[in-house]
Amino acid sequence: MNGLLARGYKVAILHRGNHELDEIPPEVEHIHVDPHFSEALEEGLKGREFDLCIATYGRLRLVAEAMVGRTKRFISVGGPGYGGIFRPQSKFPTGELIPVEEASQFIQSADDNKFGYQMKLTEDRVFELHSEATHLRYPYTYGPHQISPHEWLIVRRLRDERRYILAIDGGQTHHPRGYSENVAHAVLLAVDNPTVAAGKIYNCGDERQLTLAQVVEVIADEMKADVGIVGVPSGVGRLARTMMLGDTLQSIVPDLYAIKSDLGYKDVVDPVEGLRRTVRWLLENQPEPGGRVEKILNDPFDYEAEDKFVEEYSRALESLSAYSWDDKPSIHPYAHPKKLGEKDRYGR
Repeated sequence: MNGLLARGYKVAILHRGNHELDEIPPEVEHIHVDPHFSEALEEGLKGREFDLCIATYGRLRLVAEAMVGRTKRFISVGGPGYGGIFRPQSKFPTGELIPVEEASQFIQSADDNKFGYQMKLTEDRVFELHSEATHLRYPYTYGPHQISPHEWLIVRRLRDERRYILAIDGGQTHHPRGYSENVAHAVLLAVDNPTVAAGKIYNCGDERQLTLAQVVEVIADEMKADVGIVGVPSGVGRLARTMMLGDTLQSIVPDLYAIKSDLGYKDVVDPVEGLRRTVRWLLENQPEPGGRVEKILNDPFDYEAEDKFVEEYSRALESLSAYSWDDKPSIHPYAHPKKLGEKDRYGR
């Protein structure tokens, strides 16, 4: 909203009023109604008209319906409901190719995934009602005030002096992430470029994406903690599943070509710095153990179970070492003779 105020807009925010922040400037109007219900929206918006609506909260389809005839421009934010994310087996090769383009097909049936299909229906409804709308597909957003801060799973473990983090496949997966200031910048670029952005859908996210292992590394460095990663196969990695963003075990990297070429998007905050700021904020505003945030994150922080798992897993790895072989230097595919006219030691 600060970006809108700086552009000369008179700003009102419509929300339930459950999360008032001191950072909200006093000149911002508050409309306290629940955007999850049509009757509440109609009551809160009665007799009102706006130059611009940025819909980021509530049931987007209902907000889009309520704003018909009430706004000149409609910009909405939703999620990436790509079919290969929610149902990898629906694609060939399995899952989404990297990077994931906006043209990649969304979930087409509630039987495949109800939540993902709702994203498709919502996008369709937005453009049915507002043909010149701009829709932004957000990734997981991190930063201060995140209601479900995934980074807390790591921060709390390091605060509790855990010396390892369980991570499926060694934490080498990429899940789409976007620092809050970066994805807000994407919205403002759509605001600033109404003609170019009209009728368009854009992927959003940080230009550089970190693996889970890199996220752990940055958080540990910021906290000055010594921690290792215990990589476990997905088939036995139940205790490590909460570390994954979403339900997919594959890497997902959004294609940002459209928003970069159309609107000139560039990160305003480097993702490593954004992650460090997130860690500092979490340490200053630690969630209550077992409270609302940890219930949303759905992690039991069962350190005893993790220790038993690592103990058993280490024994299994030791027994499997009998099937390994001595490391040998790789052979370069091209010949490297030492003298003119001679072959190298491999007879090439």
